[in-house]
Amino acid sequence: MQRERVSESVYWFQSETYAQVSAGVIAGPQWAVVIDTLMPQESLEIREFVENKLELPIRYVINTHYHADHCWGNCFFPGATVIGHDLCRQMLVDRTPEALEVASQENPLYKKLSIVPPQITFREGTLSLQIGKRHLKLFTAPGHSDDGIAVLVEEDRILFTGDSFMPLPFIVEGNLNQYIQTIQGYNDMGLENIIQGHGDIILRGEIEEKIKENVTYLRAIQKAVKTATRRKNPLEVLDSIGVEACGKSRILLGGLASELHRRNLRSLYYKTIDEEENAPIGAHV
Repeated sequence: MQRERVSESVYWFQSETYAQVSAGVIAGPQWAVVIDTLMPQESLEIREFVENKLELPIRYVINTHYHADHCWGNCFFPGATVIGHDLCRQMLVDRTPEALEVASQENPLYKKLSIVPPQITFREGTLSLQIGKRHLKLFTAPGHSDDGIAVLVEEDRILFTGDSFMPLPFIVEGNLNQYIQTIQGYNDMGLENIIQGHGDIILRGEIEEKIKENVTYLRAIQKAVKTATRRKNPLEVLDSIGVEACGKSRILLGGLASELHRRNLRSLYYKTIDEEENAPIGAHV
């Protein structure tokens, strides 16, 4: 696991187990906040760093969304209060037990896990948290998933985006137009750093270009799907459109980019077909 001190009180962690997923710690004078938990195999490493190196108890764990690589490690932070979107809690309760059962058959570690959903939730607007002299602002950030939230460390202008910002936007469970709206909003926040849900830290001088690059990619796949739906063999057409043709490198995320791109195209295609089939009469005119 990689670790870096981003500012006086902010730490960044990156997984070496899965897809360069990231997490963070905000250290206060008396206690700390953890943002996401990495894969469960690495959650205890974060806890050990905070408790033994920083010598702080962990009071809160913030989940940016319900996916396993961001919150299945909640159970390794006993005594901490978990914070997340209301939908994050709902989806962890409704969807995760079955997924955890499947994962347990492949990896014995998962048999030791228990799902801990957020105890403090919000659905709209913002939620504020003070840790020493620093103020955290939590706000909704949909696009990758409906339950996505981001966390701004206001004094440092460091934004933890969860998967609302990634080296390659991933929209299979999300909404493309919401994704674009969310990430374009980051342009106006005067940020020093973006800590993506996956990938490396984005520095101030890179932020505008990275946002533009992600928006360009999302619009490119939107155009590709629109074109493919007019063809007799749309899925074959989509499978022929590589990630680099849409402005991204195939080496991103440890080589996962091409597969995620393929899933993006197919998901968007099926959503487009579904919308057209359920459109009101006359809507296609």
